[in-house]
Amino acid sequence: MAISEPPVREMQTRQPVSARRNGRWSGYWHLLMARMRELKREPEVVFWVFVFPLLLALGLGIAFRSKPAAAASIAVVNSANGERPVSALLQPSQQGAFHVQVLEREAALNAFRLGKFDLVVESQGDGGYKYFYDPARPESVLARAQVDDALQAGAGRKDAVFTQSAASSEVGSRYIDFLIPGLLGMNLMNSGMWGVGFALVDMRQRKLLKRFVGTPMRRSDFLLAITSSRLVLMIIEVGLLMSFGVLFFHMRVLGSFWAIALLASLGAVAFGGIGLLTASRAQKIESVSGLINMVMMPMWIFSGVFFSYERFPAVAQPFIKLLPLTALNDALRATILEGAPLLSSAQFGRLLILALWGGISFALALKWFRWT
Repeated sequence: MAISEPPVREMQTRQPVSARRNGRWSGYWHLLMARMRELKREPEVVFWVFVFPLLLALGLGIAFRSKPAAAASIAVVNSANGERPVSALLQPSQQGAFHVQVLEREAALNAFRLGKFDLVVESQGDGGYKYFYDPARPESVLARAQVDDALQAGAGRKDAVFTQSAASSEVGSRYIDFLIPGLLGMNLMNSGMWGVGFALVDMRQRKLLKRFVGTPMRRSDFLLAITSSRLVLMIIEVGLLMSFGVLFFHMRVLGSFWAIALLASLGAVAFGGIGLLTASRAQKIESVSGLINMVMMPMWIFSGVFFSYERFPAVAQPFIKLLPLTALNDALRATILEGAPLLSSAQFGRLLILALWGGISFALALKWFRWT
């Protein structure tokens, strides 16, 4: 019995019709949805992407919360010369600002060396006092100024000029206000680098990428789907961290939500592109882990996540400002804390840096990417 041939012509005509119905971006959307479904199998992502930044913000926010200055710890060298004791020269209103302890000279200096005291005061034979302080420790410098002012006033000094002081601690100047945008930028970097780079090498190591080679799929669609999958998580990341800062620490957000969302989206895509480039040829998880840490470590240190990068020497400032995380953190802080418009010259330069990092990284990853 003759076997009938399949209707080749009919199959050839049906396939283009189906392709035209799905559109040019059909493969991209299917890949994106597949990537989002994979996240359900990775419960650790929920902790590291969503819960860990909140715990970090809570811990640092409590540790560096606004509170009265701690009393300076002062060691007074025990003297047998009968001079007027230091505590007797302190005014009653100032005595609560110091913790004074009398020790032998060697013990006092040794405790000061170990950081147990901010200042050591030693009485001199002529009725004066000698201060031992560490100019590299801000609390030691402050204690020296406070104790000297208290002793001079207690000895009868009269101020030549009348002065007044007014304490000012506005919302926006606190450490938590500086920290939240930095944590947001750091989390976008971590999720973009690890979420893209680690997942890509994991698929390569499990030989899953080989299966994509035999499909009529564009390489650009695959890499773009992997990168843009971070945008969905980005919306949740930004919403959770910003809401946490507003509800728990009363952070004031001066910029618009759409401006913050645009900055976060650009940051997520930029770091996703860097993650693609990092993992474009890595064969093992251990290799890509070392590469990702090598890329992120300078930005953790220099980009002003936990403290201002202005502390670094001026000669390093131009290079620090070219880092993508520095540009993202500066743009987020300017928008959130100052309400700076995105079209300002400073913000435009930061956006340009992020766009260049993301675009160049994606182009190089597209060129150098290997399936096996």
